[in-house]
Amino acid sequence: MGVRHAVVAGGGIGGLTAAVALSRRGWRVTVCERAAALTGIGAGIVLAPNALRALESIGLGPAVSAGEPLTGALGLRTPDGAWLSRTGAAASRYGVPARAVHRGFLIDALAAALPPGALRLGVSVGGVDEAAEGAVVVRTSAGELRADAVVAADGLRSALRGQLFPRHPGPRYAGETGWRAVLSGAGLPALQAAETWGRGERFGIVPLADGRVYVYATAVTGPGTRPADHRAELVRRFGAWHDPIPALLDRLDRREPGPVTVLHHDFHELAEPLPRFHSGRVALLGDAAHAMTPNLGQGGCQAIEDAVVLAHLLAGDTAVPAALAAYTEARLGRTTLISRRSRRMGDLARLSHPLAVSVRNFAVRATPSAVTARGLDTLLGWQPPPGPDPAPGSAQASSRSVDIKEEEQQ
Repeated sequence: MGVRHAVVAGGGIGGLTAAVALSRRGWRVTVCERAAALTGIGAGIVLAPNALRALESIGLGPAVSAGEPLTGALGLRTPDGAWLSRTGAAASRYGVPARAVHRGFLIDALAAALPPGALRLGVSVGGVDEAAEGAVVVRTSAGELRADAVVAADGLRSALRGQLFPRHPGPRYAGETGWRAVLSGAGLPALQAAETWGRGERFGIVPLADGRVYVYATAVTGPGTRPADHRAELVRRFGAWHDPIPALLDRLDRREPGPVTVLHHDFHELAEPLPRFHSGRVALLGDAAHAMTPNLGQGGCQAIEDAVVLAHLLAGDTAVPAALAAYTEARLGRTTLISRRSRRMGDLARLSHPLAVSVRNFAVRATPSAVTARGLDTLLGWQPPPGPDPAPGSAQASSRSVDIKEEEQQ
């Protein structure tokens, strides 16, 4: 059998991770990204232990290890600053500390690991057709490509998902809008990663590995609502909340070392799971397969897991249709579980009636830390399949295995 060819539709986190993982399993890869450049789009992302182990398994651990990891306990607070809960540091339980990085940094690290010539910018994928001799033809804006397998990593509004599952209802508005920004951390005291819950509003603070600070906020609004002035809207909603939120909001006006970009998006999800994550020789991953709300911080992490599992199953001379069926078997249940848990978390966070908020806060305070930890095990204790060339002494080799159940935690 000659070298097999995979076309990856989409140059986001999931698509690039899949391309790197497949190339290290012996595949020739072509990544088609419709954007004209891979720029530092987006804000922050927390690479949880499960995602870091996945990246380590394909040899990308050193590429994302620069800077300081997230240390200390993670917290949940009320607008007056009182603590609702504090969760122990991930490193002590999962063998590796979480890292928060700018999405642009992660994209750059993944792109740098691609084989030369694998990335085609300004090229979109419109559809896939069956071809003779066990291959498919990929229709792109730059012409047709012949492939042995196709990875549909083309995002929330995936064109390939629409072709393969035309009766699926597609994305649904999740009831919230969100703001995100990355701020300078210069002159600020040491910050702890925490999220603050108000009445139908949230504000999150995450120190990034490079010394900057990722902040995000959410509110219950109607879909398509666009404030005239994002900074003014954030100050109106969160300016009287506990320190350091007011000081961070003040930094939205800074122009040095560069102007701050405030991103604003409504939340959408695939509320109805797909029947499977494959069709023929096409596999869907990341948001194209299971777009979820950001309430657990697992959207990007699950895309990374998808990519590593898919490449593992497509290794060697494995028949593509059988490998993709195994991929659905491996990923559909887990991602559906996590998506549902994220949705339930959002339901709690969106509560706005004073009595409902009081009951919610009491319940969070009363939940034993051991119960919270067991719930996190399902998310963070996941172990990747063996990488193509495990590095002796790596985090993958030394991280402690966590025995978990892929079941609902009652």
